[in-house]
Amino acid sequence: MLGGMSDIVELDPEDKKIITLARSARARNGVAEGAAVRDETGRTYVAGTVALESLRLSALRTAVAMAVASGAKSLEAAAVVTEAEQPAEADLAAVRDLGGAGTPVLLAGPDGTLRVSVEAR
Repeated sequence: MLGGMSDIVELDPEDKKIITLARSARARNGVAEGAAVRDETGRTYVAGTVALESLRLSALRTAVAMAVASGAKSLEAAAVVTEAEQPAEADLAAVRDLGGAGTPVLLAGPDGTLRVSVEAR
């Protein structure tokens, strides 16, 4: 499911929080993307793009990996702050692997404005 701003009435405060966390990770680390995910217990995991010579991960895949490594069993929501217009398919797949189909992925621009909300299918 794909929806633009006109399809979104009001963001939940917890969803606003993960967008804010993702935005701050991007700015603080000076990376292309920042991401945050919220697990089934409400814990959040925040990450930036990993761009090492031997390892490249998007911010969202890094955040999902951090959640898994910390014992998360599922995801309630994910957010990524990026210049991109749509989430990458590999990012959606990572969210789907842990969160299941239907987990919302919020994509926001660098200013934190929500561009699109997509369900990981």
